[in-house]
Amino acid sequence: MFWDNVAPLYNFFENIYNGSVNRRLCQTVASLMDPEDRVLECACGAGMLTTHISKNCRKLIATDFSSGMLKQAAKACKDLPNVTLKRADITKLRCKDNSFDKVVAGNVIHLLDDPATALRELERVCRPGGRLIIPTYINFERNGSPDILVRIFKKLGADFKQQFDFSTYQEFFSQAGYPNAEFILIEGKMPCAIAIITKEDVKHES
Repeated sequence: MFWDNVAPLYNFFENIYNGSVNRRLCQTVASLMDPEDRVLECACGAGMLTTHISKNCRKLIATDFSSGMLKQAAKACKDLPNVTLKRADITKLRCKDNSFDKVVAGNVIHLLDDPATALRELERVCRPGGRLIIPTYINFERNGSPDILVRIFKKLGADFKQQFDFSTYQEFFSQAGYPNAEFILIEGKMPCAIAIITKEDVKHES
């Protein structure tokens, strides 16, 4: 599995290649937590967001589909007693309805065959009035070519189903049934757009 193979090297991307963006991303996402929150994080990767979210919430369950990434996350979170790590499929979460105050899914939407199913799962497990927080790196093209890291990841086997700029990221959520989503843009070497959706106690049309 691609993400298992790159997991030991992923900290290089997070801390060095895109460190400035990621530091601001972590601060921003952590600031959206409340001290009594019960939080679910999907696609936690090596634990970059996990370590920051955990400082601002009561309980955090951090999940990923990649066992390799979870091993890296376990190292980062070994001294965080309010964090539980689990392997999970974002499209088939084994969680009860309305279980979490905040649900975070970082840098995974563009990798999914069926992102709409994942969004409905995230919404299902979030309580009414809670928030979905979905950061995704956006790939501004330069001279018609994708960011160099995207090209490298593709050559190594990463399967990007979609690539967004800020406008198409906003459009994606509107078309997915979330026209009231709010957005924060963190600019830098590889920019990151954060979608914030407040769960309403209504059902989407099928």
